[in-house]
Amino acid sequence: MQNITSSRSMVSIGELAKATGCKIETIRFYERIGILPLAPRSEGGHRIYDQVQMKRLNFVCRSRALGFSLKQVRDLLSLVDGGNDSCAEIKALTLDHLANVRRKIIDLQRMESVLAETAAKCVGNDLPDCPIAEVLYH
Repeated sequence: MQNITSSRSMVSIGELAKATGCKIETIRFYERIGILPLAPRSEGGHRIYDQVQMKRLNFVCRSRALGFSLKQVRDLLSLVDGGNDSCAEIKALTLDHLANVRRKIIDLQRMESVLAETAAKCVGNDLPDCPIAEVLYH
């Protein structure tokens, strides 16, 4: 994700996408589901975005990059949008997400161990009986 450094106050969806690293289709999706407000249109009918919308999209993109679900992003935004952005509530949501990330890491480490152990049993030759296939069958 890049910082928005445009000196202009309004940018097109393409410029917004380039500046934030977020795909145009994703920006449109976020508008459809209400995470981003619908952008006003230029006289030519093109979406135009201001610094507030860019900042919000950066918030959403950074949250998603950190693994927050769309529901969690909505929850975070509701705290920020309501002016009640209690640091304690934001921290609680973040700590809950962190606990889930740590559980996933443990699961991935188990998967890595099983895969490494299974692959080590295979010599990788042209024989029809593969120990990896056998493990996957059982």
